[in-house]
Amino acid sequence: MNVPPGQAGDPNSPQAMPTCPRHPDRPTGLSCTRCGRPACPECLRDASVGQHCVDCVKQGQRGVRQPVTVAGARLGSKPVLVPALIAVNVLLYVLTVAQAGSVSGNNTAPLFQTWALVPVQVATGQWWRVFTSAFLHFGLIHLLINMIALWIVGREMELLLGRVRFAAVYLLSLLGGSMFVFLFSSAFTQAAGASTALYGLFGGVAVAAWRLKLNMRPILLVIGINVVLTVSIPGISLFGHLGGLVLGAAATAALLYAPAARRNLWQTVALTGLFLVIVVAMLTRDAMLGGTVCDVLQGRRFCLRTN
Repeated sequence: MNVPPGQAGDPNSPQAMPTCPRHPDRPTGLSCTRCGRPACPECLRDASVGQHCVDCVKQGQRGVRQPVTVAGARLGSKPVLVPALIAVNVLLYVLTVAQAGSVSGNNTAPLFQTWALVPVQVATGQWWRVFTSAFLHFGLIHLLINMIALWIVGREMELLLGRVRFAAVYLLSLLGGSMFVFLFSSAFTQAAGASTALYGLFGGVAVAAWRLKLNMRPILLVIGINVVLTVSIPGISLFGHLGGLVLGAAATAALLYAPAARRNLWQTVALTGLFLVIVVAMLTRDAMLGGTVCDVLQGRRFCLRTN
């Protein structure tokens, strides 16, 4: 018996057609070629043979090994930490300018004086300075130069290393720069700036270029120019830059040359070891200072023993 099209009993009528499991209000004559379930056009994806529903696509992706960089990081589309770091540096600069009432003399701000790296003050227990000093800058030009360099170099390094590994390299670089200042500079030196971490990224880029067999000349030229400027321009912390460069290169090498088997474990052990080296070196220097408290009062230095 023939049924008029569109009436009940017609196999092609919407009432007789199966519905999409994700959209029960949508009758469909299509189905997934993998699992056979009905699916509407919105829930189907083209496959090498036929079409697969979104659930089968997700299940298939779980068994596919995601591509990673040479450091073991998942491929990313855009950096996140670098813009955040730039924002923090700019915000703190604006805050110190507001406190000091001066664009170029922001180093007189109370926050700057409390956070800048001064070895003798670190030795009195103000250990936060080895970290906070890397987010302060002496004037607008100092800030702009460092932030432009961070934007250019940092984005590529973050995509190569991944966010967690990039954060580790950045942290070890700035701590390495602070360590060198604490170990080798005058006890009354005042140091600040993101350049300790930036030099660590410079060292990391050089290691990455070597590991990936890229042309080394551009990065070596950039590093060489910056080292010459560091040595020739008065007031720039040579030890801070060298410390950042050494620790950044070492941390990046630990990430890029870790064995593929149990890579995460090897990388964690290596980075932890570098961090412990920094801590031990700083504690040793602190013990050598013998707890001496020094200050500057009316242009005269005086020291008091605390032990």
